[in-house]
Amino acid sequence: MPHRRLSIALGVALLGFAGFVLATQPRPGDMSDLAGAKGNADAGKLVFTAAGCASCHMAPGAAGADQLILAGGQAFASPFGTFLAPNISPDPTHGIGGWTLMQFACAIRDGLSPEGQHYFPALPYNAYNKMTGQDVADLWTYVQTLPTSTTPSQDHQIGFPFNIRRSLGGWKLLFESRDWQMPAPTPELEHGRYIVEALAHCAECHTPRNALGGLDRSRWMAGAPNPDGKGRTPNITPAKLTWSEGEIFDYLTTGFTPEFDSVGGHMAHVVENMAKLPESDRRAVVAYLKALPAVE
Repeated sequence: MPHRRLSIALGVALLGFAGFVLATQPRPGDMSDLAGAKGNADAGKLVFTAAGCASCHMAPGAAGADQLILAGGQAFASPFGTFLAPNISPDPTHGIGGWTLMQFACAIRDGLSPEGQHYFPALPYNAYNKMTGQDVADLWTYVQTLPTSTTPSQDHQIGFPFNIRRSLGGWKLLFESRDWQMPAPTPELEHGRYIVEALAHCAECHTPRNALGGLDRSRWMAGAPNPDGKGRTPNITPAKLTWSEGEIFDYLTTGFTPEFDSVGGHMAHVVENMAKLPESDRRAVVAYLKALPAVE
């Protein structure tokens, strides 16, 4: 009898392991919208700006033109450890210059490395997975025009068990979503939704998370503790963001609140990027924010 119980236990364990392997298997998404895509660097520059790529991937303290040297190295603290932004410059050895467009698309939309490993969701692929194939191709083309950097990427400072990348396949099954959060009945709202929910990935900071780091979509944009444990990212639903459309637009353009306070922290980079976009983009973002359901 003990041998029978042991055999059953081993069988259950093997089935469980097999289920874990299958469930967490890296699975690239549909890339058919990239077939034959020709990137445009000028259009890609706008995608790059809206997505805030330089804000995370420039070297710590970079200013001016140096912000376009995507050497990485900035540290982002979280409850799971500290993530260090990698070098994503066009350098073929230390950056992503040796990648193909398909590998790039797989990285930012599916969170998968060229070697087939899961990326940590510090890379906001749960937002970028809504990007169009043309925008991905344009972004890739623009990034190839930027300066190279030979700075090696640093390892994330993540402890066990969060450093087990295979388990991220389970995280994706639980929390990854390619659905839009809010309806968009007008072209302007649809455009604003695309910028907010996909390119600018605003929910990654402004929406609270559960214990496993998944977004609490029932409290979309309702504010959240800062990942480093210092302060909070504000609620930007109409329950708390009561500024007029014009005041929100001015804030996204100048960085000044209606009370003449100036934007600070990482949001300063967001506003700097927003100010570089066409006015119609900022107007669409304002329309989206005003249409959000109020969450106290």
